[in-house]
Parts: sequence; C-alpha cells; structure tokens
Amino acid sequence: MTRRVVVAMLVPVLWSPPGVDLGAWRAAMAEDVVDLLARLAQAEAAIAATPADRPLAEEIAWPGMRIYEVPAPTVLPVLRAAAVDGFDQAAVIAADAPDVPGMTLGKLLRPLENKAVAVAPATPGSGLFGVATALPAPEWLIDHDLDTASAQLLRRTAPAPGDVTSTPSWRRLRTATDLATLDVALEGWENTRTVLGG
Repeated sequence: MTRRVVVAMLVPVLWSPPGVDLGAWRAAMAEDVVDLLARLAQAEAAIAATPADRPLAEEIAWPGMRIYEVPAPTVLPVLRAAAVDGFDQAAVIAADAPDVPGMTLGKLLRPLENKAVAVAPATPGSGLFGVATALPAPEWLIDHDLDTASAQLLRRTAPAPGDVTSTPSWRRLRTATDLATLDVALEGWENTRTVLGG
C-alpha cells in the first residue's frame, strides 16, 4: 500500500484584511488547511515550519501530527524528511488556502502514478499552490518556495518537460482581490470565517 503524506507549509503571509490582525489571519488560514488534511482518508497529514513558526505549528497540529522543522519555507527539505519517515509520495501545499477542497489535493497526487512531479499553480498571480512527487524526490528537482516557483521553473532541470505535469490550480489568499473570490457557500474554513466576522 502506498504511503502518502500531505504537508501544510507555513508560508510567509504579508497581507491581512483591513481590521484583521496579521498573526490571527495567518493562524486561522493555516488551521483550516490542517483541519482539512487531518480528515483525509488516503494520506497522512503533517506541517512544515521554520523554527520561528514552530509555536504556531504546535498550536494548530492535531494530536500525533508530524511537524517538519525546516530552515526556510522551501520544498526539498520537507520532501527529504518525508522520505526518511518512509513515505512513498508527498505533497507540499501552501497553508494560506483555507477553502481548498480535498478533491484538489487528490488531483495533485494522482499523476504520480506515471509522472515524476506534479504541480498545482496558485491563482491569481504567480507561484504554486502545491507540489507533489514520489519519494525519494528526483535528484534533478531544484529546491524552491511556493511563492515564486512555477511549473516552467521546475521543468528547466527535468530530463524531459513532461516529467513535470500541471494539475488544476487553486487560489491562495494573498491580496484583497483573492479574498473577494472566496465562496461563502463552500463548507469548511471555519476559522478563517470567524476572523472575518462570521
């Protein structure tokens, strides 16, 4: 049986809605992502955090959930730690996408049956929502963060462009424009809803 882990990366958050404390906003979004991951049936859940973010990770982690401490919010150290823990596949996703549906995570992992790396672009704007790979990660995969990386960047070092496949994108809440795309009809993201005033 394939062992999978989906890791919520505590990425930098530089914007919060007017009147909402930046720390509370970041924590609420991350907690919603972690709560979703903890309920996944086909994968285990974990959190990746820098030493400075370790207290936040411990605050939002479910009992027994792995916390991978990394020197910077980049992907390769997380993938290496997951490989050491015996996982066969891993996905690293940004923890600023509180309303992401589980189906999007499934679509990020599915291509790993025949592709080396799968990426989900972040929308709108640049960067990635997530990246997934079989473990150990390919030697050609360069380290990157989710804010600035792209499928094109990762394809530059791949033996063939087709080794990196793109999956459906998902929005990250990084600006007021992103916030306006939130669908209040979607279930979940209770913590983010609360800090927004219900």
